[in-house]
Amino acid sequence: MAAEIVNPRSDSESLQGHTEQESGAEPLDSFDPAFALHRGGKMAVQATVPVRDKDDLSLAYTPGVAKVCSAIAEQPELVHDYTWKSSVVAVVTDGTAVLGLGDIGPEASLPVMEGKAILFKQFGGVDAVPIALNCTDVDEIVETVVRIAPSFGGVNLEDISAPRCFEIERRLQERLDIPVFHDDQHGTAVVTLAALRNAARLSGRTLGDLRAVISGAGAAGVAIARMLVEAGIGDVAVADRKGVVSRDRGDLTPIKRELASFTNKAGLSGTLEAALAGADVFIGVSGGTVPEPAVASMAEGAFVFAMANPNPEVHPEVAHKYAAVVATGRSDFPNQINNVLAFPGIFAGALQVRASRITEGMKLAAAEALASVVGDDLAADYVIPSPFDERVAPAVTAAVAAAARAEGVARR
Repeated sequence: MAAEIVNPRSDSESLQGHTEQESGAEPLDSFDPAFALHRGGKMAVQATVPVRDKDDLSLAYTPGVAKVCSAIAEQPELVHDYTWKSSVVAVVTDGTAVLGLGDIGPEASLPVMEGKAILFKQFGGVDAVPIALNCTDVDEIVETVVRIAPSFGGVNLEDISAPRCFEIERRLQERLDIPVFHDDQHGTAVVTLAALRNAARLSGRTLGDLRAVISGAGAAGVAIARMLVEAGIGDVAVADRKGVVSRDRGDLTPIKRELASFTNKAGLSGTLEAALAGADVFIGVSGGTVPEPAVASMAEGAFVFAMANPNPEVHPEVAHKYAAVVATGRSDFPNQINNVLAFPGIFAGALQVRASRITEGMKLAAAEALASVVGDDLAADYVIPSPFDERVAPAVTAAVAAAARAEGVARR
């Protein structure tokens, strides 16, 4: 079976406006095309084999299916060859950190999870199933995912609030032998690193020449900082609501204490605005607004990646006054830092080689491959390719598969 990426409207048109009409209200579809597109959901399930007659039925189901079940019982690894396991990902959320909407619950998260699933299919050829959990306890989430894991080749954790997301991912990685990937962390980090590599190349510098400041010490900020350090950034400091995360602060959570141990070599303290003075890179994953004088205080030829949606921490009009390269999380400005550039290819590569996990090396390989797609077309308004560039997913898939083999986590 496979997840279809089209809305099964023929099945739902007869129900159009049913709930609204019962209440006497006009259907929401008439006010906003987004509701019309979402009616009935954005995906369906379809068979990949025909069931046209009794012979087909006897092969697809009983008695033929029993032979396959018995073979898998004797040789469990055959499940990858004779079921959909090696080509399907669970997209799991508890609805606590959905887009910029926050803790809106599992039911309200489903439109986003469906959207994530169709992006997996559209951009990576990977089937995905949205799973919204009606629990927020770490132990319960971990146990639930572990119990459903036999049906899937990988787990994409989505829109789970920090700091719980860190522990959930860590514990699932320890207990499962399939890739577990929190996209809000690592997908964002991969695309950010790719764009920053190209921005540095455009200016004749390397990552090692750059000092970066990250606004936001949540899931994305921590992952970006970790990946930039792994990639060889000159220095990176991370700021939360109380200022720069540094070793001398006594109010740090365990995650932030660890963050302080490998960032901020310069020993900065105080406010985000103060840290930006002379900095080469600003990366925003927090929301809020950075005052223009702070942006103006950055080094000449700086890069501003203001990725909060829908309102960037620094509006591009302001950023362009002072920065050589500007990126946002929005699709209506150049250089969109969009996770869809990363996660479909990362999972496709991992599934292709039946990787037991996704390593730091695989993520770094994904970032390098993504950056390489830009090639000789590199320009200030083109440091990262479009999600619709058909070269992206194959490049990332191949790089991730090769890295998995090189790191010894591939099983075929």
